[in-house]
Amino acid sequence: MHDGKQIEIQVLRYRPEREDEPVWQSWRVPYTDDMSVLQGLQYIKDELDGSLSFRWSCRMAICGSCGMMINGKPNLSCQTFLRELAPGPVRIEALAHFPIERDLVVNVEGFVKKLESVKPWIIPEAPRAVSEGEYLQTPMQLEQFEQFSSCINCMLCYAACPQFGLDPAFLGPGVIALAHRYNADSRDGGARERMEIMSTEEGVWSCTAVGYCSEVCPKHVDPANAVNQNKVNSAKDYFLRFLSPKGARK
Repeated sequence: MHDGKQIEIQVLRYRPEREDEPVWQSWRVPYTDDMSVLQGLQYIKDELDGSLSFRWSCRMAICGSCGMMINGKPNLSCQTFLRELAPGPVRIEALAHFPIERDLVVNVEGFVKKLESVKPWIIPEAPRAVSEGEYLQTPMQLEQFEQFSSCINCMLCYAACPQFGLDPAFLGPGVIALAHRYNADSRDGGARERMEIMSTEEGVWSCTAVGYCSEVCPKHVDPANAVNQNKVNSAKDYFLRFLSPKGARK
């Protein structure tokens, strides 16, 4: 039951076989107070226009795949409710700064390549046999990286980042935050490899410290904080090389 309430949803559509440029299309959608924007889009696809394209999976703010620009702000559509946007209209666009493949679906190939470049996995300092037992951590050691491990790769921070919009080669807040998650892990020994990438011109030093990336993060990862910490680490590495080549971060 939708209690007779309706809201206008406007979507910036792009169908490469039909349009040279994106065009707006709108629908009137019935809704209840517990309906999300994602559910509104699903209603359109199921009942009004089956050609509408968008990504989604879990509907629980875990998978990160339903990120969109909603009324000009990067948001997960599964945790943005239509009641909050009434009386409308609700304007929905594909994530900013990414090439659009179709409607609300963007090309993530560049992001994935950047993600792979920082090796987002634990690189042991030295080989360790199973017989030696598990790696142990203190609560304080866990605290050093736990916040940054909450990233769901939703890319909202990239849509919010003006520097990424100007320079698509910029490593970006999400990738830097995830690299920092492993650099700060006491079980990891790969910080030197990652810092070689993050200390480049397109790494942490490209950040202009706007901080909007942290504002839009649905998991409160605070990528701006990760960037700032790694600017400090990068500067340390640079000066330590002059004082003692062996003194740089391992």
